[in-house]
Amino acid sequence: MTDWNQVRGEFPSLAHWTYLNTATFGQHSLRTEAAIAGHLARRTENACYDFLAWFNDHDGLRAKLASLIHCSAEDVAFFPNSAAVLGLLLNGLEWADGDEVVALQDEFPNQIYAPLARGLVLKEVTPDLLEASLTPRTRLVALSTVNYITGHRADIEAIVRLCHERGIPLYIDGTQSAGALRFDFSAYQPAAFAANTYKWMCCPSGVAFAAIHPAMRPRLRPLTVGWRSHKDWRKVENLHHGPPALKDSAERYEGGMLASPLLYALEACVDTFLEIGPEEIEQRVLHLASLTRKRLRGLGLEPLDNPGSPIIAVPLPDAPAAARSLKDARILVAARHGLLRVSTHFYNNESDVDSLLDVLGRIL
Repeated sequence: MTDWNQVRGEFPSLAHWTYLNTATFGQHSLRTEAAIAGHLARRTENACYDFLAWFNDHDGLRAKLASLIHCSAEDVAFFPNSAAVLGLLLNGLEWADGDEVVALQDEFPNQIYAPLARGLVLKEVTPDLLEASLTPRTRLVALSTVNYITGHRADIEAIVRLCHERGIPLYIDGTQSAGALRFDFSAYQPAAFAANTYKWMCCPSGVAFAAIHPAMRPRLRPLTVGWRSHKDWRKVENLHHGPPALKDSAERYEGGMLASPLLYALEACVDTFLEIGPEEIEQRVLHLASLTRKRLRGLGLEPLDNPGSPIIAVPLPDAPAAARSLKDARILVAARHGLLRVSTHFYNNESDVDSLLDVLGRIL
């Protein structure tokens, strides 16, 4: 049984803040700090002569991420953010005038800006109208596992079934769930699953990962081509000169050097998730979210009904003012589009919920 007080003690900022805002930034642990410091100390000690060994370590991280989301390590590639993964898909698919991208209503701007910037037709629909919105011109469905405003948790299983029946590639952004909710890439078989890691995965910002389906990789040209694009890039004493022969694995999309300090940090985060267990983390997160919704209803508020989501969204007449007042009391939440957004992670506890409700009750 996990000692949640011990887990919480690994996150130093929680000693000074009631932190209920992981949907904006996850808090990093002492273990994560130590991983970055250890890598930098190793660089100092070895003057970077062993830099190829870093990539061996990062391949180990691929395998751990593959275990976390149930895919092959060869499916996993590292990116600076999830927008780069969506850009890879949009760049690689073939488009004609009038082709459509379908997204759920109120999606994160990545899924809105990217297709519109390419001149594609973007259809934003409510979940109940998704099936009816798919046409022969639909070339991609792009959505988030959990909506960043409302906390709505998409019915991925049903959407996957629709896309597979019609042969439409599906892009899933798991930024608002990876690290909190389980995901099974092998069961869903999307074209790509991507996640920024600075939220629920508790890593410093600047690194994302994606699983790219093997059937999609021959169709997707790399956005970045560099010295690591050729399949034998590890032969640094005699790098290949000429057109690169790409690897079959998703590593083909990385191109150049990786953000090693951040990847060591991410590995420390993933180790924590795997050691506790994704199922136990999910249960903890959803228990705290359900408790928060129940307590908010006790104040006479009406949080949106999103069971199974780590994000609690509460309509308030002036949500930004409420968020500022809570911040003055060292309680951090967010305001998004008229909603007070509260997000509970596994490092939170019932006392955090008590603190939120006590101060919010006085504010209201």
